[in-house]
Amino acid sequence: MKSQKGGDFIEEKQLVEIIDHKLALRMDLTREYTDTELKSLIGSCIEELEKKIPMMQINKDVLLADVFNERRRMGIIQPFMEDHTLNEVMINGTDCIFIEKDGALLECEERYRNKDELFHTIQSMLSWANRAVNESSPIVDARLSSGARLNVVLNPVAINGPIVTIRKFAQRQYTMEDFIANRTLTQEMADYLKHAVSERKSILVSGGTSSGKTTFLNMLAFFIPADKRIVTIEDSAELRLPHRNVVRLETRNANTEGQGEIKMRALIKTALRMRPDRLIIGEVRDESALDLLTAMCTGHNGSMSTIHANSAEDTLVRLETMALWEGHINSTAIRRMIVSGVDLIVFLERSEEGRFVKELAEVRKCEAKEVLLERIF
Repeated sequence: MKSQKGGDFIEEKQLVEIIDHKLALRMDLTREYTDTELKSLIGSCIEELEKKIPMMQINKDVLLADVFNERRRMGIIQPFMEDHTLNEVMINGTDCIFIEKDGALLECEERYRNKDELFHTIQSMLSWANRAVNESSPIVDARLSSGARLNVVLNPVAINGPIVTIRKFAQRQYTMEDFIANRTLTQEMADYLKHAVSERKSILVSGGTSSGKTTFLNMLAFFIPADKRIVTIEDSAELRLPHRNVVRLETRNANTEGQGEIKMRALIKTALRMRPDRLIIGEVRDESALDLLTAMCTGHNGSMSTIHANSAEDTLVRLETMALWEGHINSTAIRRMIVSGVDLIVFLERSEEGRFVKELAEVRKCEAKEVLLERIF
């Protein structure tokens, strides 16, 4: 779209820059503006500019949205961030953007003009999280103000970079009825799991990437009695529980000077001093597996966590392997801890038809140095 000024045509992108400049002059930088206030201010700038430049061929609503997105520093991906039906936004360099919607990957028409524009967006997103990325530190993870998880990888690590991956969180809470309706699990499975949670069974939810582990864990936690004290520990705060007595802890990455890191292990040890009735770990992925097992074996029944694995049986192997990273305990002791502390494994699988519970198994006993599972469903 173009607008005419005298005998010259002005591209819409130029109009965005002109209006953004006018907006900067009007804004009071000592205060924060709500989205509604900012859009109103942009609208008045457009009206003022329209008196000087006819905009008959310009969609002023689109122009307002473009200026707003530029000012909020999300640029061309702002509409994706506002679309609650999308799960992930993936940017592979300047000319390739994918989104995930309903389990399907779709390529978008949007493109960045150059690497500077993309890098500007990256730096703006990271500034909200007080993080930085550069050639000397080309990989960074952060959490946006919306709660979405952000991963950035720059050149030269990413050959076709910069690469940006944003994992968004569901805006609505999925209930057990939702999972039954979309055939993630059966009514029989649902009844079994409700009873297991109320009976303080310790549960591991496992599966591959984007199999819905955290969403499923959040749903299970709803069945914890309302009068219980819950402590949640996550790398990125995703869990949202309706309980009043909830303590939410989140790990922290080191700053640009390599200081200030707070690991999962430290938070688990801290949580045990908070008198939790239930301990929920967003995901166990390192030697903190030993701390989780220790908690499960020392009176904190009904604890829950997620773990990446390819099957229910593989879940036990992964858990044991990560616990062994501690280096001060042998396999036999860890397997005994697994039998003592872990009651159930729910394995989720993702396919073209959707996400579903493929296995629900009980941890039975340790026989001939092997942990045995009994498949319930």
